[in-house]
Amino acid sequence: MSQRIYSFEEHQLCMKKVDSDALYVMQKLRTAGYIAYLVGGSVRDLLLHKNPKDFDICTSAQPEEIKKIFRNCILVGRRFRLAHIRFGKKILEVSTFRSGDNELDELIVRDNKWGTAKEDALRRDFTINALFYDSDSQSIIDYIGGFEDIKKQVLRTIGQPFIRFRQDPVRMLRMLKFQARFGFTIDDPSHIALLECRQEIMKSSPARILEELLRMLESKASEPFFRLLAEHGFMHLLMPSLGDFLDSKDAEEVFSFLKEIDSYFMESDHINLSRAVLLAALVFPILEKKIYTRYVNRDIILHLGQINEEVHELLDEIFHPFINLSRRLRTSLQSILVSQYRITPFDSKKSRRIRIPQDPDFMQAMQFFEIRCTLEPALKVVWEQWNHALTNPTSNKRRRRKKKTKTDEASAT
Repeated sequence: MSQRIYSFEEHQLCMKKVDSDALYVMQKLRTAGYIAYLVGGSVRDLLLHKNPKDFDICTSAQPEEIKKIFRNCILVGRRFRLAHIRFGKKILEVSTFRSGDNELDELIVRDNKWGTAKEDALRRDFTINALFYDSDSQSIIDYIGGFEDIKKQVLRTIGQPFIRFRQDPVRMLRMLKFQARFGFTIDDPSHIALLECRQEIMKSSPARILEELLRMLESKASEPFFRLLAEHGFMHLLMPSLGDFLDSKDAEEVFSFLKEIDSYFMESDHINLSRAVLLAALVFPILEKKIYTRYVNRDIILHLGQINEEVHELLDEIFHPFINLSRRLRTSLQSILVSQYRITPFDSKKSRRIRIPQDPDFMQAMQFFEIRCTLEPALKVVWEQWNHALTNPTSNKRRRRKKKTKTDEASAT
């Protein structure tokens, strides 16, 4: 396909919505004699009238040349060499135009062969992610038909889908991610290849796959995404126990949690749900089913130590051997899950004094319990009691009995 340039009148992308620091970086690169464009997801999102999360830049300057221009720049990555330019807490990612053999049917392990803008577009994953925005002329440069695919709401790989998925199997998850986020239709050749190549996902880095899953839990579209993963057989490959649960009659319990989490993120961009809380939404329904089936329905009441052992065993079952959680993430997740049975113990008819545990993850447990309350309104009374205890800690402290002094004993006699 030949290059197509779309003017502002055709694309209507408002430059005012582009990050000012990104505009500054592109202008400075151009002043130094290099080509510099906004690229990928930010261009796609702006065309879809969404607010981009990141503004990535692609340039003809090589990493070392970028570093010479910007003092606030560090170079990162070996497989994929990038420049990170820092503005306070914000980081702008700048990559060099790359080329590659798009028809090479093998896993990509190194990707530092420099190229042209067209070569860079052709080596990207999907047509909708291969658009460049030139802020100087306010035009969109399209080498592969991505502009029309966005208008038609079609997801299409660049090149042969079987080859592209084998080069980088994580692209299959990304395709389902974009379908979940935008509601686009996957074109037939890509969909056939996705189903036939899904076993290739096991060749990917577990860390990359976990990061994709965690990002989707934060994406406002986790519920449709995990449905698509289950429907296309990926959950059985990545997390077989979770895959079995999502195929069972109880699957909607997980999807209800995910839908609620999506609602939380939609209400505000400032909602702060930790990744441990998000993973709890996937695991808790399975834990609840397991404990009630094995114990509660048989009138066996577990104490917290036993529940902790059950949670430990379940996390091994769900995430091993492919997905490896960091020690910190796993510890927080386990604490959140166990604490649900501290907040709502099995013998709840007994009158209990609320005692706030000295657990650094307990506030996250309360956050997850609040999500449970939206799904089970009857729990709101319990949440209010615990929230009162948390906000009024002095009223929750035990009164210590005053020790008798010798003077007190003498006066008593």
